[in-house]
Amino acid sequence: MIDKEKIALATEQFKNCSPLFIALGDSHRQKLCMDLASSGEDGLNVAELSGKSILSRPAISHHLKVLKDAGIVEPLKKGTQVFYRLRLRENFTLLKKLMLLVEEILDTVDDEKESASAEI
Repeated sequence: MIDKEKIALATEQFKNCSPLFIALGDSHRQKLCMDLASSGEDGLNVAELSGKSILSRPAISHHLKVLKDAGIVEPLKKGTQVFYRLRLRENFTLLKKLMLLVEEILDTVDDEKESASAEI
């Protein structure tokens, strides 16, 4: 039988990961993340990101705000400019926990199916 506590925990984990799923569900934000990943620790500013994109600077700023609010990027002020860099390690830890928990639940379901098939 599936552990109801695991189901409740998985539901909570999905809720915690929802901002990540929403933020990363947009192809423009995915590209921004890849552009930032290729920049390393130094990051990129809005002007540099707009040079790599078909989006306007205001659109890039909007997408960066969504990514920042989800904890995916962090702003880094250097003089008068703001650079953005990825901050994915913490988020990947959340996602890994969710995936492991869902995998445990699925394994339990598979084990129950195998047991039921063996009984027939």
